[in-house]
Amino acid sequence: MAKLAVNVDHVATLREARRINEPDPVTAAALAELAGAEGIVVHLREDRRHIKERDVYILRKTVKTNLNLEMAAAEEIIKIALDVKPDISTLVPERREELTTEGGLDVAGQQEKIAEVVKRLQDGGIKVSLFIDPDPHQIKAAKEVGADMIELHTGRYADARGEEQERELARLLEAVKYAHEMGLVVKAGHGLNYVNIHPLAKVKEIYEFSIGHSIVARAVLVGFERAVREMVEILRLYERG
Repeated sequence: MAKLAVNVDHVATLREARRINEPDPVTAAALAELAGAEGIVVHLREDRRHIKERDVYILRKTVKTNLNLEMAAAEEIIKIALDVKPDISTLVPERREELTTEGGLDVAGQQEKIAEVVKRLQDGGIKVSLFIDPDPHQIKAAKEVGADMIELHTGRYADARGEEQERELARLLEAVKYAHEMGLVVKAGHGLNYVNIHPLAKVKEIYEFSIGHSIVARAVLVGFERAVREMVEILRLYERG
């Protein structure tokens, strides 16, 4: 079955709403792992709107599975990543005014810069993933810059309805197939929830799903461990021998 990586950014968002020390994303990460998550994801933004350096450094010491640091290709954040040494660094686009990441990284349009950052991180012992749209040109560029893996942006699929969602699903499936044929490890995430995950959970070429908001939202009502466990159970429905 595909692995589940839980993004705990929105636990930190709730903490920062009152600028106090709870709820703690570090505690949430531990609960997620106890419930069956096989990875923890955090995005250290340049404006530090939710996750802080403190969180990243403590998580590096406490996460038992894999720590994935989402980050912009900004010098300050690159230096932090090389010091923290997460298992994976995922390069993402970042704009100060956005509520959440709105689209994939334009790798094709800045290959030289991205290739340089990829090499620096890999030389530091960190695997590199690129968060990109399900576009063949971006997938090809991701391969050319030397990324170890990609995470396909599923936001358009998640936001669509009816026939439009079917078209977006088909686009994703074609992208997964193409990336897999190119030898890239394929992950997926953004906007996925307990309903729209099902068609993608059937796809054996998807190695891992990164899910945050829907799990945190459900956790408010049912508890963090149960919310994670319920998502893990959905993925297990499609477990392959």
